[in-house]
Amino acid sequence: YYRAEEEIGTFSAISGASRAGVRSLTATSGPGLMRGMEAISSWPGARTPIIMLNMCRVINTPLAIQPDNIEMSFMLNTGILMLHAENQQDFYDYPLAAIMASEQVDVTLPAVVSVDGFFCTHARGPVKVTPAEYKLPPRDGWRSAVPAMDNENPPARISRDAPIQKSNFISYHMHASWQQEVFAAVERSAKYFRDYLGGLVEVINPGADDFIIASGCAVSQAREAVRQEGEQGRTVGLVKVKTIRPFPVEEILDAVKDAKRILIPEFNQAGWLHKEVCSVLYGRCDAVIKDGPRVFGGMTMPTEMILEWLAEFRKEVK
Repeated sequence: YYRAEEEIGTFSAISGASRAGVRSLTATSGPGLMRGMEAISSWPGARTPIIMLNMCRVINTPLAIQPDNIEMSFMLNTGILMLHAENQQDFYDYPLAAIMASEQVDVTLPAVVSVDGFFCTHARGPVKVTPAEYKLPPRDGWRSAVPAMDNENPPARISRDAPIQKSNFISYHMHASWQQEVFAAVERSAKYFRDYLGGLVEVINPGADDFIIASGCAVSQAREAVRQEGEQGRTVGLVKVKTIRPFPVEEILDAVKDAKRILIPEFNQAGWLHKEVCSVLYGRCDAVIKDGPRVFGGMTMPTEMILEWLAEFRKEVK
């Protein structure tokens, strides 16, 4: 256990622990994550399988503890594995799956498990605890894409090869190939998350004309909207996105291949999930995609809001 003074110091220190072969876990929330981004964004390149728990909250002034997951958008292209929990059960299960996936020798990347603040972090919910007979295997620091550092003989002392020393740190072509390998490792993690999470997505009512694609606690609101629509005799599909990185491209394409209308509710102003979905479906799906509803700054998203958007959407797109 290590108690640090502030965020960037914490995230730098835990990077050292992970490089030394120790299983490492830390936690933060929106403003703290932003303060430590310089250190966090270095984790994937160092191939440190750190687990970070992130309680999403407002990062804009004035600060609040209410849900707003805009900080997740800042990590999308860092090479970090990203999962988005819907509820307390997910927030218990996902870190265990993240540990198993991130420490695989063909992955060896950090993972951030995010949950929307206040609605989940400040509320009670039922959680089924893993049975006692199931235990995480210990981390083997040498079984990694980059073996654990021998701190008595750090590689910087014995590195004399010209390509490594060029341009202060590393040559351009080596840096580019290193980044390519990091992002390839993100995609390789998908097979492990499929096993440990039971798939990268959850799909309800496949084949529906209307679909909602959501992540985090927006899924819970969407579930209730789907239920109420069903009571009125209308079938609405739902795709719950569990992993943001790796992004479940083929799973989403398969789920909405017959859809006419797609709604993407989000708890942020920028609509980062909408952008991700559009980049996946562009030219490969005939459905019209609606970017909303969106709430942010700590606002709630009543189920009635989703139902109203669905009703208007059906009028716009027959």
